[in-house]
Amino acid sequence: MKFLRYGAPGAEKPAIVDADGKIRDLSAHVSDLSGAALSPDALAKLGALDAKSLPLVEGSPRLGPCVAGTGKFICIGLNYSDHAAETGATVPPEPIIFMKASSAIVGPNDDVVIPRGSEKTDWEVELGVVIGKTAKYVSEDDALDYVAGYCLTNDVSERAFQAERSGQWTKGKSCDTFGPLGPWLVTKDEIPDPQNLGMWLTVNGEKMQDGSSKTMVYGVKFLVSYLSQFMSLHPGDVISTGTPPGVGLGMKPPRFLKAGDVVELGIEGLGSQKQTFVADI
Repeated sequence: MKFLRYGAPGAEKPAIVDADGKIRDLSAHVSDLSGAALSPDALAKLGALDAKSLPLVEGSPRLGPCVAGTGKFICIGLNYSDHAAETGATVPPEPIIFMKASSAIVGPNDDVVIPRGSEKTDWEVELGVVIGKTAKYVSEDDALDYVAGYCLTNDVSERAFQAERSGQWTKGKSCDTFGPLGPWLVTKDEIPDPQNLGMWLTVNGEKMQDGSSKTMVYGVKFLVSYLSQFMSLHPGDVISTGTPPGVGLGMKPPRFLKAGDVVELGIEGLGSQKQTFVADI
């Protein structure tokens, strides 16, 4: 099943994609895709509705972030062996964890604003894991029981803010609009193996990233279990699991984004995104 949210920012409505790829409104059955509505059982009940009987959403509405009520946006650094190699880093003995502010979250096709003073805004296609029910001290074997599904994320990064201005990575990851989510929240049954998904990203039509989640060092099950040892994971929390090679920072010479650039990205089974990068004014 593929769920989404559509409408103006802050006023999105829940919806489902029917067998013909059309958007059907779920407002009569759930207020939003957040909280208890994200549990695997709740999503299964929504998916069991006769989609063709639900109101059809006409036209091409704006798509919002595919999940609401995200309290924690947790990111994993250097989690692809080939990406670590391109940046000259070694694979860490345990996952590198950093936070992306939830205020960075936007829709999958919304403009991304290059912040004032930015010198090195970069791109990162990533697999997002959406938590569906509270997880604390869960085992790796049981980890997927706590997952609502998966989504596409672009972990937009300002590398100078991230690495050249002292302190931790969060300030280079959390600028407004730096967290596009969607287009869909795809339930687990449609993604039987999250460790074997093709991933790609282009800038102005030029292929930059062309990788696979199979080169992920720490997989989805491990990450959910690992994180739950240190903090409770709540419905709507998103784990962005790292990026394959091809980021601007890893190029020789490095290449970064400027106003007017168009970034498109996708992951097998999870749809695609398209963002125009604009200057903050």
